[in-house]
Amino acid sequence: MNTRLYITISALVLMATNTLAKQPNFLIFVADDLTFRDIGVYGNPDVKTPNIDSFAEQGLKFDYAFSSSAMCAPTRMSLYSGLQPVRSGAHPNHGKVYAGTRSLPNYLRPLGYRVALMGKRHEAPHASFSFDYLGGRHGDTKKNQQDLDLTLAQTFFAETQQPWALVVASNQPHTPWFRGDKSAYPPETLTVPDGLVDTLQTRRALSAYYAEITYMDQQFGTILRMLAQSGAADNTLVMFLSEQGSNFPFAKWTLYDNGHRAAALFRWPGKIKPAQRTLAIMQYVDVLPTLIEAAGGHTTGMPLDGKSLLNVLLKPQRRHRDYAFAIQTTRGIYSGSASFPIRTVRDENYRLIWNLNYQQAFSNTVVKRKGPLRTLQSWYDKGGSALNRANAYLYRPEFELYDLNNDPFELNNLAGKKSLHSEQSRLYQALQSWMLQQGDQGIVTEMMALDRQAPNGRYYPKGIPEDGLAIDWDYQGL
Repeated sequence: MNTRLYITISALVLMATNTLAKQPNFLIFVADDLTFRDIGVYGNPDVKTPNIDSFAEQGLKFDYAFSSSAMCAPTRMSLYSGLQPVRSGAHPNHGKVYAGTRSLPNYLRPLGYRVALMGKRHEAPHASFSFDYLGGRHGDTKKNQQDLDLTLAQTFFAETQQPWALVVASNQPHTPWFRGDKSAYPPETLTVPDGLVDTLQTRRALSAYYAEITYMDQQFGTILRMLAQSGAADNTLVMFLSEQGSNFPFAKWTLYDNGHRAAALFRWPGKIKPAQRTLAIMQYVDVLPTLIEAAGGHTTGMPLDGKSLLNVLLKPQRRHRDYAFAIQTTRGIYSGSASFPIRTVRDENYRLIWNLNYQQAFSNTVVKRKGPLRTLQSWYDKGGSALNRANAYLYRPEFELYDLNNDPFELNNLAGKKSLHSEQSRLYQALQSWMLQQGDQGIVTEMMALDRQAPNGRYYPKGIPEDGLAIDWDYQGL
């Protein structure tokens, strides 16, 4: 071998070694109140999401991904902390985790990462969620003002010289649905999904909601282009997550599939093969341990509910969980019931819902405002089966059991059916075991919700509190 060839081969080997040893970056894009079905790659026939659909073709799509609740704050705090809502203390909306709870920054910072977030904040206290906050607005209620300056990400990519993790938390497609081009979605041309009632108000609401989804899709595409321009795309694990469902009835605030199930897409060049899908059941709490292990850390002995997805990412045919669980606390939400706790367990085929205070009526802003955009009121006005559907949103039995393969929109409650007794019993036992592990006392836990919320509204993380930050994880201390 001549000297020049030897030097060339040695340089290539060294480059390959450095690449393999290089810690990956992490980019997590979180939508806000997006039902998983309402993007193209998950089957919506009308909505236009070209960037998300193209992204799905570049990586792995989870068919069975699930949030931890059906409302923003518990979902996001479980995503960042790797803990389910009751165990972290953040089970009501706009609450906070127990003092000393660690999250993404506390685990990745000791591994050499800069950990930042831009956009919506919905986690507290800052002691536990000490992100490097880049900016943006919490909530999008001012139509003529900028919502989220995406160049914040561009600057972050350019100026960060170490491995990084960035959460881009969009405010879309959360109500009030005024972003995007509604003319692209003429109400009369839309397909009204099963589970909703076909009225003019429903169609107008879908038009506005779909326009916001396309607006959010454009945000995601812009962030991906900025990442590519930075030169870091090939060493970045990118995730798209839909959060919980939309503000239509039977979605957000409920534990039906439209509230609990999520879209989850992963891209990791050189690690995840293109155009993959998996039937493995994952939960949002699994994201944190995945990132820790991908960054070179370990999760042995850590007090987490999540389990690393690395094996599933690399081999999508692997099973991951037998069940997905979730909690919904209605006490303390805007216009909420005094006590309407909901628990659920789901496997690939069935969902069991337990409405612990089923004697009461369910209530939230959708009920009080007859919305969104008077949708629910139009169902009442239509009468007949539409009225029955509206009433089913407010009044529910103690148990609901759905055969999801034959009834994906959960319209036919099979609870108590003799032929499904063993399935219901199996799911109920799994749910009770999970509640015991979580320290979830059902109605007692529901009544404690107000103690976990801010006394005068929402908690917003602003600066470092007097009691300091949560302690970063000491990987050497195990």
